[in-house]
Amino acid sequence: MRSGTRSFATTAALLPLLALSPAIGAAVLPPAAQCAGATRGQYVITPNVTYGVENNYDLKLDVYDRADVATPQPTLIFIHGGGWVGGNKEYIVTSLLPWMAQGWNVVNVEYRLARVSPAPAAVEDCLCALRWVARNAEKYHFDLKRMVASGESAGGHLALTTGMIPESSGLARQCPGPPLPRAAAIVDWFGISDVTELLDGPNERDYAVAWLGSRPDRAELARRVSPLTYVRSGQPPVFIIHGTADPTVPYAQAIRLHEALDRAGVKNQFFSVANGKHGHFDGRTQIQIYTAIREFLDNCGIEPPSPSAE
Repeated sequence: MRSGTRSFATTAALLPLLALSPAIGAAVLPPAAQCAGATRGQYVITPNVTYGVENNYDLKLDVYDRADVATPQPTLIFIHGGGWVGGNKEYIVTSLLPWMAQGWNVVNVEYRLARVSPAPAAVEDCLCALRWVARNAEKYHFDLKRMVASGESAGGHLALTTGMIPESSGLARQCPGPPLPRAAAIVDWFGISDVTELLDGPNERDYAVAWLGSRPDRAELARRVSPLTYVRSGQPPVFIIHGTADPTVPYAQAIRLHEALDRAGVKNQFFSVANGKHGHFDGRTQIQIYTAIREFLDNCGIEPPSPSAE
């Protein structure tokens, strides 16, 4: 752990720790509550910024920008889940807290769901959000060299595609601008790595079928939006979290991604949660995961945020 940053044990997972930390006395807040109070005043929040318009639909994101420093800070791009058919950026705000408690800037991204536009719209939108981050780095103090893409479930899939798909794919053509910046790392929470597998057979999932629709080229499109298609040498490091008993995204997909990254020589780490379902891990497991993520990012050479200037 580098000096000048908060102790991870009191900041990594605020809500689980709030439940685990007993109050010392009537007038004394538990350490996690003290950290939450300090973090609350540390950020300027800019909600519902329009980063694009597609199909007459405003694409929105929220920015959490450190107010206590004036220099570029490591930045998390977080993408919500919901099987590409549901969910929104508001319901995953608690997933941002461990990063904000460490001083990261955060961009919380929303994208077109299947009812608005089927695949590959969500992938395209998140790449456009990445380009928006590059265009607005100076304004919001984003450090493009310390940028991590992350998300849960379908958001984990979109974090992978956002960090892995090259500009040459053509999937970001609808938002021309500066070159797509390279993510410094990807943190994949139980995301889909092979969309094709979910369209038919024993691992068919309704959400994937709904996202791809009935178009005749859906198998080719599924391959085009599958992270496994883009595994190659020189990619950003990847941290994978997946429960062994996940009923929503097959655990085997995480194993296949891990093995493919190993074969390509891409730095990665696989955190397997024994008997874990589709997220909703207990507080102690969350702390273990976030501690492992922090160590992984340190080992990748991603410098932590600056201490408060106050």
